[in-house]
Formats: sequence, C-alpha cells, structure tokens
Amino acid sequence: MGDSVERAPRALDDVPRAVGDTAEMAQMLDLCRRLDTLVIFRDLLRDEAIGELSRALSECVRGRQERFLRRLAAFETRIFEADGDWSRYLLRRVLESENVCIRKCGGGPLNAALLGALEKELEFLQRLSRLKLKDLPGVPRFMTGWLTSDVDIPGEYRERMRNVGTVGYGLFARYRVFTVEEGVLVPVRHPDPQTLSELPGYEREREKIISNTEALLTGQPANNVLLYGDAGTGKSSTVKAIVNEYAERGLRLVEVKKNQLYELPGLMDTLAENPLKFLIFIDDLSFTANDDNFAALKAILEGSVGGRAGNVAVYATSNRRHLIKETFSDREGDDIHASDTRQELMSLSARFGLIVTFGSPDKERYLYIVRKLAERYGVDLGETALYVRAEAFAIRAGGRSARVAKQFVELCRAGVLNS
Repeated sequence: MGDSVERAPRALDDVPRAVGDTAEMAQMLDLCRRLDTLVIFRDLLRDEAIGELSRALSECVRGRQERFLRRLAAFETRIFEADGDWSRYLLRRVLESENVCIRKCGGGPLNAALLGALEKELEFLQRLSRLKLKDLPGVPRFMTGWLTSDVDIPGEYRERMRNVGTVGYGLFARYRVFTVEEGVLVPVRHPDPQTLSELPGYEREREKIISNTEALLTGQPANNVLLYGDAGTGKSSTVKAIVNEYAERGLRLVEVKKNQLYELPGLMDTLAENPLKFLIFIDDLSFTANDDNFAALKAILEGSVGGRAGNVAVYATSNRRHLIKETFSDREGDDIHASDTRQELMSLSARFGLIVTFGSPDKERYLYIVRKLAERYGVDLGETALYVRAEAFAIRAGGRSARVAKQFVELCRAGVLNS
C-alpha cells in the first residue's frame, strides 16, 4: 500500500541561514524532522491535528510566517475540538496507534531493531507532548495557546503493549462491535447496550454459550455455536449481551450478513493475526437449496484446508433447525441422488459444535420474564394485575415470547398500559 500521509516538505536544507542559525529555529527544525520521519508511529501523521502541526513546523523553519500561523491555528482548532489538552490528545493517539510493534508484540518478543526504534520514538513523542505555544517563534500575543499536562507516554504505551490481548489496538481499542463493508471492518459507534441481566428466563440456555465464550477467551478450544429457536426468544440479544459482558476481557464482535459469507476466509486470516478474541455473528441465518453462500459457510465451519483460527468462533442465529428452506418440489426434483443432496443440505447445522435451542416460553416462564423485567424497570402494578395484563397483551400480540414480555413492561413503564 502507498503512503497516503500528507508529509511535510522534505527539502529542509533551504532554510534561510539567518533564521536557521538561531537556537530557537534549530529546535523547530529538529522537531520538524523528527516528526516527519516517524517510522513506528508513522500513522500518527494521518491524524488531522498532528498532520497540521507537522505542516506548521515545516512552514516555520522555512520562514513562511503567514503560512505557519494559518497551519498553527488549524492545529489549535483541532485540539480545542477535543478537550484542549495537547498532551492528553497525543497520548490517546499514541495508545490507539496501529503499528508494527503493537501487532507483533502478541506473538513474542520484538527484535532489537524494532525495540530500539520504538524507544527512540516514544522518547521524542514524550518531548513533543510538552510543546506549548510560547515555545514557537514569532507567535502573536493574541493567540491563546493550548493546554498541556503531565503524561507518561512511554510508560503508558508499554502498559498498553503488555495488555494488548484484552485492550487491543487501533480501532479495536476504541470499539467492540464491527460490521463489514466491501471487505473492510467498520466500527459500530453506538452498539446495542443489551446486558445479560436484561434477559431473564433463558439462563440455562445461556450458560452453555457463556461457557463456550469463556473457553475462547482463555485460549481453550471453543465451538462454533448455532442459536436456534422461535422468534422473539432473545437469540440475537444473547450474543450482543455476551460481547458487552466480556469486552473488557478482549472479546469483539464482527457482524456478517449472509450475502457477505464469501468474504469470511479473508476476514478470518485478518483476525487470526489479532491478539483479541472475535465472534463472527451471522443473524437470522437460512439458505435455499441452491444458495451459493451455503458452500462458503460450510468451508468455514469445516475449517477447510487452512483450519479455523483459535481466536475466532462463529455464532449464528436461525429460526430453522437445519438452516435450509425446503419445499415439496425440492424433495421431488430431478436429482438422481436426491437423498444424498438433501443429506448434505441438512447436515450443515451439524457442523456447529454447539446447538442451543431457544423455545417459545410457556405461561410459567413468560410470567417469570414479565415479573423480572417489571422489577428491573420499577413497574409496580401488583402481581395479579401484572399477570392478567401481561397475558392479555400476549394474546393481542399473537403469542408469548421474551420480546412480547419486554414490550409489555416497557409500555407499562411509559404509562401506556397502566390505566
């Protein structure tokens, strides 16, 4: 890949001699060169604020005062759009940097060359974090200046490297849920905040899934999981809640649509190099008999020739036990070996090592869910009135389910069903 960073001009030897001889300008020249020639943390130059600072320093050492001040003002604007503290801004960007050292540190010790370059650049970034407006030459008095604070960039970064398996790096340090767009992982900035405590009634079913997830987190063999059952029983919510529960232990979720399954092999290779643990989430999964995506998922579940990465598991939900939409015409067909074909299609679900069934709740379980949710949301109608209204609401809604119970309690909480 080409370097897309807008770099500061390289021809710095043409600095006017009268300016370059001063100690103040020599310091600016050193800052400019050190920032422009970052290697380990080169991705920092893609940051808008840091990029503006790099260009401002370049204009400064060239003696282009007006251009320098405009770039400096743009830099300061970016800092004030954050919290106004340059030191903490730089620290955050350093900790989020996706560079060769942070990617390699999960696989063992770094070689001496990488460690040496890393230490030198961390030392320089610590120095840069203390830069104040008054340190820059020729700045007019009306410019206010940004804040700085006492941060330990080398120390904090070493701590981040030690904990990279649970904290992550780059986008994985900032976000826990991702989607896929044209083969690229895109963070979900406002994921569903669902928690396990908000999903009463299916504790026994979730125990198996939680145990499997904990095995994945601890590096033990983990199964691919199929959550099968009726609509509204909390299958998708269970997966989202598990990710929210274990995000601080290094769990991330990547949601993949059925029509994106062909991208899974490349995605798996990318995630295999990451020190975090990942759930590939496929919601509402089903196939037709001639669906091309069937073969893609089958290859992933079987591991194909490359095998499945130890830090990735597939969690899928479906309303169909065998995942295949089959018609009577499919059974008749003109396939000479029709029974073999049907057997292949029906066997896909068997390739999930763990299948957990979420059945529609009977009356007892439904009312238990209603009662627990009512307690959680502070809905106090009295047990008899609560149960009668909940049953009546379920009849109007077309049947009992965890989703219907939650809708009922939320409407009660809002005062819609209290009269």
